[in-house]
Amino acid sequence: MTDKKRKPLILLLSDDLRLHSGIATMSKEIVLHTSHKYDWIQVGAAVKHPDEGKFFDVSDDVNKEAGIDNASVRIIPQSGYGNQQLVRNLLTTEPIDAILHFTDPRFWDWLYAMEDEIRKHVPIMYYNIWDDLPDPMWNAPFYGSCDLLMGISKQTYGINKRVMDKFGMDMKDWQIQYVPHGVSEKFYPILEGINKDEFEKVKTLKKDLGIDDKNFVVTFNNRNIRRKNPGDIVMAYKTFCDTLTKDEAKNVVLLLHTQRVDQNGTDLNEVIRELCPDYDVVFTDRQFSTEELNYLYNLTDVTINMASNEGFGLTTCESVNAGTPIVVNVTGGLQDQCNFTIDGKHISADDYVELGSLHNKKELPHNLSWGSWVNPVWPTNRSLQGSPATPYIFDDRCSYEDAAKALRQWYDTMPERRKECGLEGSEWMKGSEANMSAKTMGNRFIECIDDVFKNWKPKNELVLWKI
Repeated sequence: MTDKKRKPLILLLSDDLRLHSGIATMSKEIVLHTSHKYDWIQVGAAVKHPDEGKFFDVSDDVNKEAGIDNASVRIIPQSGYGNQQLVRNLLTTEPIDAILHFTDPRFWDWLYAMEDEIRKHVPIMYYNIWDDLPDPMWNAPFYGSCDLLMGISKQTYGINKRVMDKFGMDMKDWQIQYVPHGVSEKFYPILEGINKDEFEKVKTLKKDLGIDDKNFVVTFNNRNIRRKNPGDIVMAYKTFCDTLTKDEAKNVVLLLHTQRVDQNGTDLNEVIRELCPDYDVVFTDRQFSTEELNYLYNLTDVTINMASNEGFGLTTCESVNAGTPIVVNVTGGLQDQCNFTIDGKHISADDYVELGSLHNKKELPHNLSWGSWVNPVWPTNRSLQGSPATPYIFDDRCSYEDAAKALRQWYDTMPERRKECGLEGSEWMKGSEANMSAKTMGNRFIECIDDVFKNWKPKNELVLWKI
């Protein structure tokens, strides 16, 4: 397919890898860990991109960060999500060997409208995010327009398999894969006596935040948007604090690494002022570097995520990698971070084809267990949400009372044992069972993409499916 004298060139359609969204962060890790093997040109999306109309060559930056000397990475910033003519121009002017699309398909429906045009020349590969059941059958045309379909979670992988099977879309084993997000090696435990200089920096950050006198820090690191349920986080914290004595409550704090006010979320200033006035809450609403974020996780005793929809839960995964125990709602990709087992057997991605999800507590398999680093909280309410673009999807809401109980369990755990649990989670994340390191993710992408280059054949005719 490609000239043997050059690396394959892949066109990446996703959030600009220089930004700070979850998709942007993972796009960057994919590029960093594959640029020795492939060249990249990205259509870098943003809602309103300040650099639209410009062109950036970030090869030197990638070389420096990845520790290589042959990277070729260019970015074309776009307000919105690109268009057909831009892709046509790039396919004409650049020796592109494949297209990789990474995000929600509804934002790039124009791409799949021209798939018959594209796949005559190059394959389309899709790194798919989907937050919850029921199976999104309306996505079948998107999935069927891909030559490689990779799910970011076991639940997403199961959805992909069932949707394709439902409509009899014959995709080979190499075409449907489970490729979990991989977290940067820059997130790791910082231990007293081992990482001496960094341990002091963690203590300094805790002091700078004004919480150096606290012995139990609960951290929320997510956007202030509805599905992340920041208000429920505050209520869970308040309810937990209500179980403490006054002296005990003085030694705990809720650390909110998020925006105080967001039009897509709530006014957290008002929530705290009126509903949680008696307990300490601290905001860290400035942008943190990766290094600082690792310090933040390391000064944290428990990270909490009560999202009612969660494709993966990147920040929660970062926290576990840093050795921090977690409280999570059992939904979407958060399940992958819990190491759920049945009778001691790890639940695989293939198991999720039949299982679907573990979000229904009444239907949990017998002898279900999970990792020592997590106190899971099961949804108590499931409502069907929808929009014209997404006709239906479950909203899995856990109760703040149950989350408060989970926080209390961690509070009652001896600090030494909490640290042990966090370290066990960090080791598991990096191991062969979880495979959630950025390096492993990069290797999985190379395996999957090379299989595409080996097996792909141009599509010469239009195929119609009855949906």
